[in-house]
Amino acid sequence: MANEDTSVVRTAKLTKVFRDFWLREKVTAVCDLDLDIGKREVFGLLGPNGSGKSTTLKMILGLMFPSRGRISVFGRRPTDVRTKARIGFLPEESHLYPFLSAFETLDFYGQLFRQPRRERRRRIEMLLDMVGLSSVAYRRVGEYSKGMQRRIGLAQALINDPDLLILDEPTSGLDPIGTKQFKDLIKTLAMRGKTVLLSSHLLGDVEDVCDRICVLYGGRRRREGSVSDLLAQQDRTQITADKLDEETIEKVTALIETGGRKVIDVTSPRDKLESLFLDIVNEAQSRKLDTGGAVAGGQVAEFLQAGEPRGRVVIENLVAPVEEPRQTPPQPPEEIVEAPVSKAVVDELLSAAQQKEPQDSPKRRPIEVADTPLSAPAPPPQADRGIIDGLISPGDHDEEEAR
Repeated sequence: MANEDTSVVRTAKLTKVFRDFWLREKVTAVCDLDLDIGKREVFGLLGPNGSGKSTTLKMILGLMFPSRGRISVFGRRPTDVRTKARIGFLPEESHLYPFLSAFETLDFYGQLFRQPRRERRRRIEMLLDMVGLSSVAYRRVGEYSKGMQRRIGLAQALINDPDLLILDEPTSGLDPIGTKQFKDLIKTLAMRGKTVLLSSHLLGDVEDVCDRICVLYGGRRRREGSVSDLLAQQDRTQITADKLDEETIEKVTALIETGGRKVIDVTSPRDKLESLFLDIVNEAQSRKLDTGGAVAGGQVAEFLQAGEPRGRVVIENLVAPVEEPRQTPPQPPEEIVEAPVSKAVVDELLSAAQQKEPQDSPKRRPIEVADTPLSAPAPPPQADRGIIDGLISPGDHDEEEAR
C-alpha cells in the first residue's frame, strides 16, 4: 500500500447510490470502497458487468460525484483543473470526430492543452509512429476499424504526457499485435514514473501487466493484493528443466515419492497462442509483405520517456495562465485632405468620351463641374408637389372639399 507521499489515488468509504425521480434508492453501484494506488504502479480493477468499475473510474475522473465518502487524486479533488491536466483517459468507446484524420484529431487535442505548434507536431509524429498509424495518418478516423480507433484513442490519451493514465477496456478490438504492444507500453510507462489504472475483462492481459489488482462484485471490494500473491498455489511446487528421458523421469518420480510426496503431472510446457501469432506476423513483416491495415508500432514516444522533472515542467507549462497580449491604444485616424478637381481636366475627359460615342446615340447634356472639391455637399432636392398630391387617395380629396 502506498504512503501519503507516493499515493496518487486514494478513496475512503467511496459510495455511489443511483436514485429514481422520487429520490428513492434504485441501485448502489459502489459501496464503501477503499483504494490506495501508488506512484509507478499498474493497478487493475476487475469485476463482472455491473460491479461498479466504470462508476469508480468516472468518480476518479471527476465526471460523477460520490454519494458519500472521500476521494483525492494527486492530493486534490478530482474536479480540480490542475488535477485534470495530469490525467490521460481512454474510455471504453472512443467517440472521436469521424470527419477528422488521425493527424487532425491529435492536433485538436493538443491545442486544448495549449501546446505550441512546433511541440504539438513533434508529439503527433512520435505518437502516430508509436501506435503504428503513420501510414494512415491522413485517412479519416470514421474509416478506421475498431482496433485502429483504439490505437488513435491511446495516442490521444498520451498527447499531454499524463502522470496518471486511466484505461477502460484498452485492448478491446485490438489484434494480438496491438495487444502485445499495448501491454509493453504500459510496462514502459510504469517504469518511467507514471501510474496506470486499468479496467478490463481480459484477465490474461491484466495478469501480464498489473502489479496489484482489486476484484469488485456488487460494488464492494472482494479481494485485493499483488498478482503473484493472489495467483500463487502455495501447496504445490513447479520445477522446469530441459527435456528428460523416460529413465530420468522415473528416477525423479521415485525420489519424490520416497519423501512422502506425489507427482501430479509430467508434461511439456507450451507456448502461448499469442507468441505463435506474433512469430508468424514478424516473419511476414521481415519479408515486407503488403498490408492495408495498421502495422507494428515503433518505439515509445520520446517525450513519454522523460523522467519526472521534465514531465512536471511540461504539465506546469500546460496549465499556466496565458498572458493576454498587450493592446496598443487606437491611433486617431489621419485627416484626409481632398484635392480639388481641375475643371480643365474634367472637360478634357468628357470630350474624349463624346468622341467615342456612336453617332446614332442621343446627345447628352453636358455636365457642369465647378472648381470645388469632390467632397462638397450637393444641394438638397426640391420636393415635387404634384407627385405628393397624386399619392393622396381620392377619398381624401372628397373629405377636404366637404369641409
